[in-house]
Amino acid sequence: MGSFSLWHWLIVLLVVVLIFGTKKLRNIGGDVGGAMNEFKKAMKDGQASEVSDDAKSKTIEGEVTQKTKQ
Repeated sequence: MGSFSLWHWLIVLLVVVLIFGTKKLRNIGGDVGGAMNEFKKAMKDGQASEVSDDAKSKTIEGEVTQKTKQ
């Protein structure tokens, strides 16, 4: 059968608008957009803090030559 034609998608869109209404769909769109912006902001903040944490910590490299008993 394949994908739906343009008329099928228009009918589906019309049914969704009739069920939910344009105001509710607009609110849902705004909520999803706001959530995506907050997620992007949190991801940028997380990457920035990882970089600053790496810059603060120092790694001491060495080689163990003997085992000691405690």
